[in-house]
Amino acid sequence: QVQLVESGGGSVQAGGSLRLSCAASGLSFSISENCMGWFRQAPGKERAGVAVIDSDGSTIYADSVKGRFTVSQDNAKATLYLQMNSLKPEDTAMYYCASRPYLTCASTSWRRGRFDSGYWGQGTQVNVSS
Repeated sequence: QVQLVESGGGSVQAGGSLRLSCAASGLSFSISENCMGWFRQAPGKERAGVAVIDSDGSTIYADSVKGRFTVSQDNAKATLYLQMNSLKPEDTAMYYCASRPYLTCASTSWRRGRFDSGYWGQGTQVNVSS
């Protein structure tokens, strides 16, 4: 059974930083194709893709976070990270970790906030005040 557990959320002032973590169990990061991703959903808005990373370490970012956020993974620890710098009030949202085994990130609908047939965590809240 795959389980994803996020942590690291909290409240921070604009310009600050946070590092989110996602611990995975029941899932191998080392399979040849496995897309891991971070998504977020603000109140009243649809879920949106933030950043994704393939098994080979290649990454893709939403335009809104490019240059400020960095996604990475530690295969040995089966943990996904999201380093968020220069945070803005519009980054306030519930952040979710997700996994889509057996697909590359380019083959998913991550930009539309979807990981069809994927696995999802419960989320961690990030609040950025101005």
